[in-house]
Amino acid sequence: MNPVALGESDLRVTPICLGTMTFGEQVAEPDAHAILDRAVERGVTFIDTAEMYPVPPSAGTYGATETIIGNWLTARPGMRQRIVLASKVAGPSRGMPWVREGKGMTAADIHASCNASLKRLQTDVIDLYQIHWPERHVPAFGGIYYDPTKETTETPIREQLDALAALVKAGKVRHIGLSNETPYGVHEFVRLAEQHGLPRIVSTQNPYALTSRVYDNGLDETCHRLHVSLLAYSPLAFGTLSGKYDATGIHAADAPRGRMSLFDRMKNQRWGRPEALQAAQRYNALAREHGLTPTQLALAFCYRSWRVASTIIGVTTLAQLDQDLDAWAVQLTPEVLAACDALRQQWRDPAA
Repeated sequence: MNPVALGESDLRVTPICLGTMTFGEQVAEPDAHAILDRAVERGVTFIDTAEMYPVPPSAGTYGATETIIGNWLTARPGMRQRIVLASKVAGPSRGMPWVREGKGMTAADIHASCNASLKRLQTDVIDLYQIHWPERHVPAFGGIYYDPTKETTETPIREQLDALAALVKAGKVRHIGLSNETPYGVHEFVRLAEQHGLPRIVSTQNPYALTSRVYDNGLDETCHRLHVSLLAYSPLAFGTLSGKYDATGIHAADAPRGRMSLFDRMKNQRWGRPEALQAAQRYNALAREHGLTPTQLALAFCYRSWRVASTIIGVTTLAQLDQDLDAWAVQLTPEVLAACDALRQQWRDPAA
């Protein structure tokens, strides 16, 4: 895997990134360290985390993932210099008062979160620091429509950007990015940065999977023209595109022990909608018809897309990690890609 540049920066990352949202909930610390070791051994040196992790979030586990990564780095001298480390500051609370109170995300909030993440990660600098979700109201995490009557913004984008710029100036953050963003948000962060001589975002981390290609509805053009890279998350749609739920569904007593079956709150989210599960089954069947595993189809679709700079994979076992990394060798034929587009016409982003 040849490293790729993010945005207009000199930050170069591997085209596969190890996501860590399972560490501290589904994955115990020793197993998480083994997964991190194997990922680096196989050439993946881009690690993504967040102050909110693990998922599903709770007051009892808040920050545990960063702590696990920090312990791993400390136990392996020289490892910090080998990896690109990304983390995220949570947006407005979204029912998580243990993250922060109130509706906004002030400069003080951003600075406090960054300092706490640095302490848990046991490092002096975060290579890529991202806003986990917009401070303003947007249709994210399964929302479809923008509703201006729900607007509760309290912190202007300029104030957020100034706060991030201060972290860069202080040497605590090297580059900045966004997550779960819209075309408007990406454009506004770039516009204000260029207008006021502030750090420019290098990436946005958004969902991108066969059952959730909303990014293709205009955000792809925005990011391409503004030179903002896509970090694609949930390429396996929370496991529904791995095929493991095809026989049982996610509600069955004998469903595989994945996050969709383990955590009730996730069964009713975007990836678990009946239409999303039905669409996933069709894509999984398409993979098998062409001699591929569902995982190979779903990951190769993201790995080889011109839109994607790096694909974020999340695993709970070494076997899953190896399977996901082995899929890097898969090339999809024009016929298979056309069939994926045809299915999208029938099942239009059901997990959006």
